[in-house]
Amino acid sequence: MTTTLREESVGAGESAAAGPRVGVLALQGDFREHALVLASLGAEVSLVRRPEELEAVDGLVIPGGESSVIDKLSRTFGLAEPLRAAIAGGLPVYGTCAGLIMLADRVLDGIAGQETLGGLDVVVRRNAFGSQNQSFETELEVPALGATPVRAVFIRGPVVESVGAAATPLARLDDGRVVAVEQGNLLGTSFHPEITGEHRFHEYFLSKVRARR
Repeated sequence: MTTTLREESVGAGESAAAGPRVGVLALQGDFREHALVLASLGAEVSLVRRPEELEAVDGLVIPGGESSVIDKLSRTFGLAEPLRAAIAGGLPVYGTCAGLIMLADRVLDGIAGQETLGGLDVVVRRNAFGSQNQSFETELEVPALGATPVRAVFIRGPVVESVGAAATPLARLDDGRVVAVEQGNLLGTSFHPEITGEHRFHEYFLSKVRARR
């Protein structure tokens, strides 16, 4: 079966209607890759650009990209405050790379005027691993996902500099730096599982969505 990405929604064959309704914030970044992964896992996926589209989903993914651009566009499209309200109201949200930055309560090195949506009790640093040509892959131990290590790709990714009492680290690099974290309905990773064929983080996120439904 071939899953086809459409502009407004992505189905996963005949089972899509029974799956959770998951939105992917489609303002900038690699939202299409997330949409295809989620659809392959049985979710009914829609691309979210407007507040009314956010209201129709049971969970949301904020993709990698440029966090300052996603911030500006979310405010331009009138999504920032609805997103904050949805997060505070318990909507399951998974942020990868720039998405993790958007979920963090504080960013150490944000550009002037940059805002986040908040919700994760963490402090992050943008571009913690250097420029794009310094991208790398590594294997991570993630006990919450089982004994098999996760293959992680870092592309200009952030790092979690500190984790508050409300949040829980899920994965660390060999040097101890936190690169995956969760807090209740929220999940964030510094890396990009959507481009490696590693779907366990998306499955873990969908389990949060299904539990809330």
